[in-house]
Amino acid sequence: MKSYNIAVIGGDGTGPEVTREAVKVLGAAASKFNFKLNYSDYDLGGERYLRTNEALPGSVVEELRSFPAILLGAIGHPDVKPGILEKGILLRLRFELEQYINLRPVKLYDERFCPLKDKGPKDIDFVVVRENNEGLYTGSGGFVFKGTPHEIAVQESINTRRGVERCLRYAFDYTRRRNKEKKLTLCGKTNVLTFAFDLWERAFHEVGAKDFPDIKRDYAHVDATTMWFVKNPEWFDVIVTDNMFGDIITDLGAMIQGGMGIAAGGNINPQGASMFEPIGGSAPKYTGLGVINPLAAICAGAMMLDFLGESTAAKAIEDCVIKVTREKVKSLAAGKMGFSTSQLGDLVASAI
Repeated sequence: MKSYNIAVIGGDGTGPEVTREAVKVLGAAASKFNFKLNYSDYDLGGERYLRTNEALPGSVVEELRSFPAILLGAIGHPDVKPGILEKGILLRLRFELEQYINLRPVKLYDERFCPLKDKGPKDIDFVVVRENNEGLYTGSGGFVFKGTPHEIAVQESINTRRGVERCLRYAFDYTRRRNKEKKLTLCGKTNVLTFAFDLWERAFHEVGAKDFPDIKRDYAHVDATTMWFVKNPEWFDVIVTDNMFGDIITDLGAMIQGGMGIAAGGNINPQGASMFEPIGGSAPKYTGLGVINPLAAICAGAMMLDFLGESTAAKAIEDCVIKVTREKVKSLAAGKMGFSTSQLGDLVASAI
């Protein structure tokens, strides 16, 4: 029997609640498909920071490096200044563990939950591959004359050929393995960001022409991409983009697939520790009420299994989420699902 060691970071707010349901469903899948998941829990998040004034000890980073996968609930605490936990935990893990791919499937399971007119599951089924280690998120820049009328703030977007190319190669390979339309769209802003996206565009066509001639190459400005997400989402198969644009368009993607309650993502190091999480935040106002939607966390667990090579089990979880969503769930919004958080987890687990 195969066995996998998994680090679990429940985190803040409703994070531990949705993570429990993901673990419940993962347990059902492991039992059915004959593998074992060994969990190690890590106390990271706002409460720990308030106790210790330390977001993420270096020793913990090294421990997490030894796991093939990390299951994350949510990070974000109302009593901690914005940016401290996000930079100190999330960005630090993404950077130090070289999770250079943010993978975001955008898939509509039930047209009842789509805000777009006349769009259904056949229209909304694409994936965004976001570069996850560079761009504006490196924190390069600074202030001059801060706090004065002459204040200058500079934040630089860092794009290296190495970083861009490894992201593009992952996206091309993913498009090939997905084997749907075999079309990869580069989302950028070549008419304004003439340095950064000159590099992206040249690398895109060079890598594609040389090593992925079977993949159709497409380009769209980021502003046009957001329009097409709303008007013609069926045009997309796989999209690849930089860190900032990826952050923005994936939230729009989450809305057209039904909202944050169903959206899951992965922070991927193809050769190392990767982290999987629901896209929604910690939702502190719902903490302990048992009303938060766990389906996104459950889908994140399925993504984790797929990354580990347990693709049959991963598909079984997704199929059961689709079944439960279509046949049982009244709404994907917190408190309106028709079930409690744990009851919804039980429904998916029993469907497995």
